[in-house]
Amino acid sequence: MDAQERYVLDCSTPQGEALAWLERESWLRTSHGRQVSGPTVGALLRQFVLLLQPRRVLEIGTFSGYATVWMAGALPGNGRIDTVEINDEMEPLIREGFARAGVADRVRLHIGDALAVIPTLEKPFDLVFIDADKRDYVAYYQAVVDDVRPGGLILADNVLWGGKVYADPMPRDRQTVGLHAFNDLVAGDSRVDSFILPLRDGLNIIRKK
Repeated sequence: MDAQERYVLDCSTPQGEALAWLERESWLRTSHGRQVSGPTVGALLRQFVLLLQPRRVLEIGTFSGYATVWMAGALPGNGRIDTVEINDEMEPLIREGFARAGVADRVRLHIGDALAVIPTLEKPFDLVFIDADKRDYVAYYQAVVDDVRPGGLILADNVLWGGKVYADPMPRDRQTVGLHAFNDLVAGDSRVDSFILPLRDGLNIIRKK
């Protein structure tokens, strides 16, 4: 963490004990701790929820539930999150984190393929957060964009992918190609307005017209 990020966090609402525990356990109990969104992105997600006051939130890619907890803690009384995680081995850590943070009653965890789960969910969505398999961002976007209400948001994480998406020449691995195609698709979609915020690994902020 550089000095600027540390200063930003020092001057922002802290993540609290439950989130600190979940971030630490994500590193200790998984081999992909870097997938945790971190307090900078987590606090931004919380602000979006506080501003939007969504009733229906969809999260594609739960991992350990860290970002879920940030969002769930800011929901209005009638708000709920449906979060989808394909790796069933994550479920014990996810549920323990939700319980410690006191948000279990505001979150419905679905273990399975998001593209199969999404058609079964109540709609429209007020907010969608995409942070799953980068190869499938286009498919996730196409699966949800028509079911986001006007004025609702789609937030997609890691869209700069360490600079690979704008490198010359661009690497041709499937994750980079998938993210590049996603960013191009969003930029050319007349149904939405979008802006890529260069925060950490890039957050595409997409508003449904």
